[in-house]
Amino acid sequence: MNKTKGEKIDLKSKKWVAIVVIVMLSVVVSINLLNKDLWEMNEELLREQITSIEQSVETINLLDVTPFEWDVVYSFDPYTSKEKVYKTVGYKWDNISETVSEGMNQIVFMKEEKVVCYLYGYPENNGYGIHFSGETINNVAEMLKTNDNLNFQVFKNSNHIYLKN
Repeated sequence: MNKTKGEKIDLKSKKWVAIVVIVMLSVVVSINLLNKDLWEMNEELLREQITSIEQSVETINLLDVTPFEWDVVYSFDPYTSKEKVYKTVGYKWDNISETVSEGMNQIVFMKEEKVVCYLYGYPENNGYGIHFSGETINNVAEMLKTNDNLNFQVFKNSNHIYLKN
């Protein structure tokens, strides 16, 4: 069966429309995947590293479980305002939340004055938590640097794992 010239053009048009739609969808999906911030991706990697610590491990060096480079980490006190967090780390970034009760983590890892990982929430909800004492900064945070003592005790229960120095 021979197709008429009009049917051939209509078939070509449909193919082009399908190709354009597929390309546009691919671009949208790619943008959404790439839109995830570095600090978000690193938090997921950190979660994987910490939650996979063997049951028999009692102490660990923080550098051994951080799958990204960092030079300073801050742990903010409960109820610290966003403005004080921004002032302490040196700039504003998206999606930061204020802790609303005791026991929540608000931890910021930085590399060369840029946020590379942000941990927020209850350890039991996140699957892990980190608590440390270090140099007090602006009366709202504790700070550790990579050359500080980064040995942490590992506490594990059925719901989450907790690192504490």
